[in-house]
Amino acid sequence: MPRGRIPVRKIKEALRLKLACGLTDRQVARSIDVARSTAAEYFRRFAASGLPYPLPEEIDDASLAALLFPPPSSLPPPLSRPLPDFGTTQRELRKKGVTLMLLWEEYREHHPGGYQYSRFCDHYRLWLRRRDLVMRQEYKAGQKMFVDYAGKTMPVVDRFTGEVHDAQIFVSVLGASNYTFSEATWTQSLPDWTASHVRAFEYFEGSCDELIPDNLKSAVTTPSFYDPVLNPTYEEMAAHYGTAVLPARVRRPRDKAKVEAGVLLVTRWILARLRNRIFFSLAELNEEIRRLLEALNSRPFRKMEGSRKSLFETMEKPALKALPERPFEYGEWKRATVNIDYHIDVERHYYSVPYPLRGFEVDARFNAATVEIFHRGKRVASHARSFLKGRHTTLQEHLPPSHREYKEWPPSRLIAWATTIGPRTAEVVEAILSAGAYPVQGYRRCLGILRLAKKYGEARLESACERALALRSLSYKSIESILKTGSEKLPLRKKANTRALPLFHDNIRGPGYYH
Repeated sequence: MPRGRIPVRKIKEALRLKLACGLTDRQVARSIDVARSTAAEYFRRFAASGLPYPLPEEIDDASLAALLFPPPSSLPPPLSRPLPDFGTTQRELRKKGVTLMLLWEEYREHHPGGYQYSRFCDHYRLWLRRRDLVMRQEYKAGQKMFVDYAGKTMPVVDRFTGEVHDAQIFVSVLGASNYTFSEATWTQSLPDWTASHVRAFEYFEGSCDELIPDNLKSAVTTPSFYDPVLNPTYEEMAAHYGTAVLPARVRRPRDKAKVEAGVLLVTRWILARLRNRIFFSLAELNEEIRRLLEALNSRPFRKMEGSRKSLFETMEKPALKALPERPFEYGEWKRATVNIDYHIDVERHYYSVPYPLRGFEVDARFNAATVEIFHRGKRVASHARSFLKGRHTTLQEHLPPSHREYKEWPPSRLIAWATTIGPRTAEVVEAILSAGAYPVQGYRRCLGILRLAKKYGEARLESACERALALRSLSYKSIESILKTGSEKLPLRKKANTRALPLFHDNIRGPGYYH
């Protein structure tokens, strides 16, 4: 049928020129300004219609158009060949490596006289169009896991104080089976975020190929469609489980439609049922969430056979990757530059590294138990974690052989530098260097104090050191504070001769005054 309105006037003129005037197809086409193939199609359709020429008077333009160009039937032609169960076809397509071509070949093995591949695909697409629209997006088994937090929180009451805390609801959904995991955590911070992933993998008893998170800071440091910068800890967790992180685009909820639907289900089928319950601990809340979660995953589908759990058991679980022997151990990362004393600062505690790395950038991974230091991806040091502020953890093997560090910055050199400023400054430096287990641990503090002379002058620094000695406060912060406030100019208080105060005096009212 030609596009748009049928040119009945041209068709009648073409029939007159052909049948009444005896012109050729080419001449007719030139006369009515159409392609020769179009004119030939007009004549073919007229011959197939069986109409006589001249046309009967009762045939008007609409009747002629309907006879020559009948509308296509809205119903598919009756099936004369067997078709497969497309519900089974859809489930098979979710398995890794299965294609529509493979399923068609298996179909032809059972039905040699069945449809050709193109017609087979047409029938499958027609079947899909009749399905619910949410089933249009297909994922391979074990391919994707979508993760997000629900917008709704759950209140948890402190049993002793009565204070109410809002618990965050983590939701994870597998792409092929829609199998869902959910739990409550106190925050959406990095430790809770990664711990929820670990428990989700344990619940699914395997890991997937791809993780699809939202762009929260615990997952993505710098969002970008082409080159997102992931949080180092989150990236390490994904590598531990052999999965890749592919964040959804910013403000594109359809990129993670699975978890959006999962969040909606968890909100309606779990959180709404718990709205009138009072929970006094996170463990109590998670116990109820887990009970209702099992019921949610076991609910039968409305428009297809089975449930989330049955699809997971039969199709998705066999395609998941095996979990590593040990679960992921949480650790944060920090980049630091090795100081002259071959120590780095990790939350105000200083850990040693091999002395040749002095001045190089290293990466520190730390958790509650250990601190590991890496240079160019290779671990160069490992320490037990210490939470003592301002202290040092030093391994003997990190010290330079034959005290190589002392040749560049021996204690005598720092003391000599301090002596040029004044005897009190030298006394402060000597006291700091002799206080640590290794003199090099005081280098950082001594260098900071000596460099104060550039900002405040040597005379003021000498006076400040004299005051610090009197106060027995030899830290860098104390001396810097003295200089900032100018208190080094104030006279030192001498110990006054204390004398006993009188017990009786005219200005002392006594206990009887108030009665």
